[in-house]
Amino acid sequence: MRIVYIGCVESSQRMLRQVLQIPKGEVVGIVTRRSSSFNADFASLEPLAEKNDIPCYIDTDNNQTDLASWIQERRPEVGYCFGWSYLLNPEVLSIPELGFIGFHPTKLPRNRGRHPVIWALALGLEETASSFFFMDEGADTGDLLSQRDVPIRWEDDARSLYDRLMDVAKEQISDFTPKLAAREHSGNPQDDEKANYWRKRSREDGEIDWRMSSSSVYNLVRALTHPYPGAHCTVNGREVKIWSADVVDGEFGNIENLEPGKVLASDDERVVVKCGEGVIQIQEHEFDKLPDEGDYLR
Repeated sequence: MRIVYIGCVESSQRMLRQVLQIPKGEVVGIVTRRSSSFNADFASLEPLAEKNDIPCYIDTDNNQTDLASWIQERRPEVGYCFGWSYLLNPEVLSIPELGFIGFHPTKLPRNRGRHPVIWALALGLEETASSFFFMDEGADTGDLLSQRDVPIRWEDDARSLYDRLMDVAKEQISDFTPKLAAREHSGNPQDDEKANYWRKRSREDGEIDWRMSSSSVYNLVRALTHPYPGAHCTVNGREVKIWSADVVDGEFGNIENLEPGKVLASDDERVVVKCGEGVIQIQEHEFDKLPDEGDYLR
């Protein structure tokens, strides 16, 4: 089965490697970018295209007229579009016989939209999913081809959840690609009444407000750790990145009368801070100088 593959982030790269190992799939063209100003997990697919001697289209300005012409020349039976920040227009979508397959790591139709790994962790969800669907003109709206649940553990962070989603996604790709090739697939319509959309994350969404509960601060920190930009607080007017933290509510005595943001302990191993409810210990951070016990973080 002739496949055109589109993507430009780490997940695109991982899933492309899986597609290249499937006997029933022949990647006849790859669409990617050489740089991105907004994808924290950006990864160009050009090196993989060169390594495997696959024609590669480098997108620079989302010119879908030129893109459609290039894809048409590849004569694909199906398109895989995994990790691409632009909606494909009807002309592009109509080229492959089987259409384009998209990927979204949530339990569609719930949680369509932007930054699915970040929002799932920041909101403290206990479950997400790996979903593949037939793309239409909407965002994450097409019929479902494959969906598998993925639990979110308390100890998960963006990296561990990202990795586990990729493991599940690669299994799904190996399962549905031969079915598509044999035309033995099916699609299940999404229930739009159950849908919601997550918005684009802003820089302000990553700022720690110490009036939040310790669990909310923990969720924010683990959501924004690598490969993402990191949560941050402000110390003496300077933004400080916080990369890992943990809840330690029971370790300190009577803290009910202490203000949020007060440093309860500080050494080379951790900085412990009173939250609006509970206590958080910061483990990996970018403090130039450790705050002293009794200081306040803003």
